[in-house]
Amino acid sequence: MAELTSDPQLRLVDLDKTYPGGHHALRGVSLDVADGEVVVIIGPSGCGKSTLLRTINGLEPINSGQILFDGNDLAAPGVSWPEVRRRIGMVFQSYELFPHLTVMGNLTLAPGLVAGESRADAAERALKLLERVGLADRADAYPRQLSGGQRQRVAIGRAIVRNPQVLLMDEPLSNLDAKLRNQMRAEIIKLREKIDTTFIYVTHDQVEAMTLGDRIVIMRDGFIQQIGTPQEVFNHPKNLFVAGFIGTPQMNFFPDAKLTVKDGKYVVELLGKSIVLPEDKQAALRARKQPEGTVTVGVRPVHLSLHQEGFPATIDVSEMMGSEMHLHMTVSGHDVIAVIPTAGLSLDDVRAGGTAHFTFDPELMHLFDPKTEENLFPVENSKAKV
Repeated sequence: MAELTSDPQLRLVDLDKTYPGGHHALRGVSLDVADGEVVVIIGPSGCGKSTLLRTINGLEPINSGQILFDGNDLAAPGVSWPEVRRRIGMVFQSYELFPHLTVMGNLTLAPGLVAGESRADAAERALKLLERVGLADRADAYPRQLSGGQRQRVAIGRAIVRNPQVLLMDEPLSNLDAKLRNQMRAEIIKLREKIDTTFIYVTHDQVEAMTLGDRIVIMRDGFIQQIGTPQEVFNHPKNLFVAGFIGTPQMNFFPDAKLTVKDGKYVVELLGKSIVLPEDKQAALRARKQPEGTVTVGVRPVHLSLHQEGFPATIDVSEMMGSEMHLHMTVSGHDVIAVIPTAGLSLDDVRAGGTAHFTFDPELMHLFDPKTEENLFPVENSKAKV
């Protein structure tokens, strides 16, 4: 993974963008991207992720802020966008191929040429690129003659034929079916190993985010909620939104738990049981002088296990997923999902309508402030693991 430095290749500073209709798409967005890094931006529809990508390439003007690319502010007046776009490529969700041009024609059209390069040289370089993406035998085909995956590879090829320093990708796989998405995701992983380019990738798909990104940026309502490695945002969500958004199935939440102090120890009262927190979490709460009161408990489905002395729950649905079972349960009015390995599991014990007892390691438990929705445990105090 690329390491951030004090001199990033791309630096976004307090970007603010409001559309004429009043939609506030970006609210003080700041982000550093290192040379060669893959940054994935994820969030719900309308969160500002595609707008952010389009501002970097000059397709959307910003109201305020700075877009510093190799030290030059792209938001300043007088920027030569044709020159910038030779250095910052973009792959669109809808491919944006010219239907009247062949695959080779799409790759060698003037905007894709390096300044001063002859068409013969461009064609030679384009053919080498087509060989790299497995489409050399389709050079004379038209877009309508290609599959969705092939069209997307041509779109990616057109963006990288000019050897951009940064490649922007706006939900490039969203129009493909599940099988093609898996194939193209693998192709993109291979591609990043072959070219010396920085990637900024927008998606709504968590699998893409977790498998492609060196770091993930989670957005909501125009704000950045958290920036971190895939492991960090999964194991150490900064707030309730990130905890619920990252991870499939979604984290289980218990919003009516009580945090109390007994004999000098913090204890969580949950579903009729008292859970003494481990020492690292005790230290974190003491450091912040956390008062007693209501907290929201969060536990990921993969961190639940079955144990006869655990919390009793009614099994509503059992989903066999092969190597694991997804148990949808109800306990004291709460919906709970547990992901349980099937090895050694008796299916008779987890049938719908029956009762299961679940438990979890307190080390893997998250506590959230019900007012601020912030995670009460700093990253360094969380021991949760994938």
